[in-house]
Amino acid sequence: MALLRLLLCASLVLSLVFHVLARPSLRDFSEDPIRPLVIWHGMGDSYGSPGILQFISLIKDMHPGLFVHSVYLNENIEDDQKAGFFGDVNEQILQVSEQLANITELQVGFDAIGFSQGGQFLRAYVERYNVPPVHNLITFGSQHMGISDLPVCGRWDVTCQLARRAAQRGVYTEWAQEHLVQAQYFRDPAHLERYLAANTFLPSINNEIPALANSTYAAHLASLHTLVLVLFSADRTVVPKETGWFGSWAASEGRGAQGERTIVPMRQQPLYTEDWIGLRTLDERGGVVLATCEGEHMQLTNECWQPLVVKYVGGPVERDGFHGPRGALVVQ
Repeated sequence: MALLRLLLCASLVLSLVFHVLARPSLRDFSEDPIRPLVIWHGMGDSYGSPGILQFISLIKDMHPGLFVHSVYLNENIEDDQKAGFFGDVNEQILQVSEQLANITELQVGFDAIGFSQGGQFLRAYVERYNVPPVHNLITFGSQHMGISDLPVCGRWDVTCQLARRAAQRGVYTEWAQEHLVQAQYFRDPAHLERYLAANTFLPSINNEIPALANSTYAAHLASLHTLVLVLFSADRTVVPKETGWFGSWAASEGRGAQGERTIVPMRQQPLYTEDWIGLRTLDERGGVVLATCEGEHMQLTNECWQPLVVKYVGGPVERDGFHGPRGALVVQ
């Protein structure tokens, strides 16, 4: 009798074990796939740097099964880093659009994270191409309204120093606008007419020239589910730091201005009030989030980036599209 009870017990335990093993996991990726992620690094970095690879690893720990693609302009690490300083930005964004279109895992759409200048480059991708489409776009310390002073270089960053010196000699020359990346989003509010006439990139993606405005840009940006704009509170690399929130210096206050400068915030920009790029449309339906990270430019603390990545990355694929009304989004 004791042996019979023991056998019955063993049978019950085995039955429970097989039942547990047969149960689906918390997220069954074959039935409920999650959106992949695309990352575009910032100035002075590369697609395969130790920092980028560590960040990707941390995100994959947060979202198991996540497919992540790190944008590159050259598969050689050193050349990819140089491409963040030297090159034609319009050609680079076209190159990336072709790169993304040929990655099978991205065809259902993806979330995207842009670090520093990678943020406005991803926004340009959304406005001009967006095939495959972006669902949520997070930009960290990006220069959406350009920069009004050139980035400060590290003491031993020779590539950055060469690019800065070349740009200082003539930021709006034809050569600079075709070869120096930072010159192509340099916006001096004291010389806006010259900026609009010479700059080959930023006036285009911001639809600042009425005769050349492209309504597709507004439609594409407004199709985002969420645009998360992150500003660094003590940013001294990006000038002005409010450009991360589509802010800029007032029109007459360029590099030569003295004293405290006036910041025109996003919701007072003509770009917003006249809805040149669909930003107001997106904002009015709760699709724009303004977030602040404490510290200097690209000092990403866990308290800064983790809540945003948890909330806006790795959601389930929405097979019926990315559009529709939503309530206001609030970052806790």
